[in-house]
Amino acid sequence: MGKVAMAIDSKLRTALAPARLAIEDESSQHHGHAGWREGGETHFRVEIVSAAFEGQSRVARQRLVYAALKQELDAGLHALALTTLTPAEDAKRG
Repeated sequence: MGKVAMAIDSKLRTALAPARLAIEDESSQHHGHAGWREGGETHFRVEIVSAAFEGQSRVARQRLVYAALKQELDAGLHALALTTLTPAEDAKRG
């Protein structure tokens, strides 16, 4: 896990106490696209399950994630593909 991925993991665990957190660096799939840079760690897929999302809209959940990762976004993290679920929603998915 790279430096940016480790920061994403640490900050989301601290801010949202997830029941489950999966982070995938998809930067290699975006070579030549906007925001891509040598060395990767610019494009991530994040799936997070947290009770903090209870009663929150999809947009509000994303705002919580973006707020937690503000420093990384300001430093060049270009894209986040987010799946944000409550524990009940995750259980329904199986």
